[in-house]
Amino acid sequence: MAFPGKAPPFWWQRPDWRAWALWPAATIYGAVAAARLSRAPREKVAAAVLCVGNLTVGGEGKTPVAIALAGEAQRQGWRPGFLSRGHGGRLTGPHLVDAGADTARRVGDEPLLLARHAPTVVTPDRAAGARRLIAEGCDFLIMDDGFQSAHLHMDYALIVVDAARGLGNGHVVPAGPLRAPVAGQMRHVDGVLVMGKGRAADTVVRLAARAGKPVFVARLEPGKGHGLAGERVLAFAGIGNPDKFYRTLQEAGATLAATRSFPDHHPYGAQEAAELVARAAREGLTLVTTEKDLVRMRHGPGAVQALAAAACALPVAAVFEEPAAPARIVRDTLDAWQKRRAAG
Repeated sequence: MAFPGKAPPFWWQRPDWRAWALWPAATIYGAVAAARLSRAPREKVAAAVLCVGNLTVGGEGKTPVAIALAGEAQRQGWRPGFLSRGHGGRLTGPHLVDAGADTARRVGDEPLLLARHAPTVVTPDRAAGARRLIAEGCDFLIMDDGFQSAHLHMDYALIVVDAARGLGNGHVVPAGPLRAPVAGQMRHVDGVLVMGKGRAADTVVRLAARAGKPVFVARLEPGKGHGLAGERVLAFAGIGNPDKFYRTLQEAGATLAATRSFPDHHPYGAQEAAELVARAAREGLTLVTTEKDLVRMRHGPGAVQALAAAACALPVAAVFEEPAAPARIVRDTLDAWQKRRAAG
């Protein structure tokens, strides 16, 4: 489920009257989501399938994790490929992303980043997308999101949880950020990855521990050679959790002189682009955004392209606390796939 717009701030606070007022609608939504998760027919394909998903609406850092796991699969001699819904794009049928020719308006922003690392197919029909990747020679498929709704059998479901935000107020959409009741979701989880620092994910960690499911820890680190240390920056982002990006910038040594946040997958307009460029010039600030935002702006109107040219992106990578963790996740996925094949 993709939330159409900026997630309400009260989702990430203690439950208040707004959450309780929406509780009846959340109860209905949660029941439908739970039934879909448990009963949806899932097609089995001739390749290992690893899902990198989450329990809540966006912003946990799934895409860098998916890229890191694809790199590990490549190191082990497999041919990974990415499956994406293509949020923000217009295509409906299975489409093999061309990172050089496709635009974010056409395929979405995340697929453009994924396609730099491995073949990437965008489609709402993940099973059809899986077949397309297999036809392209891929034998290790990584779903970036899709845990709750994809009609594709998952050999391993890795759930990413932000350590600073956790499950928010613990309510289901629209009363909170949960995509379905947490207990029902956890029954289908094979491993939990806690991203960053904080205690907000402790509830999920306890649930995983009680069920005997592994818990991994990782963080987002700035890419090397970013040149932002000591810079006074105007940081802007249209992603699920802009605060995570701002924290990473500070860890990179930048000084946050100003920030501006937009909804996830935000299509920048000419006026707001011009305002950002003008403010940075007026106050002597360096414009910095995310890689996702930058690829989304490069094919926009003239003023948006000017913003893209003036801004720099901070590359980030998912770094696991235990270096052997990616190898274990890939190996467990392959083991589950081999058992599936043996069972016919």
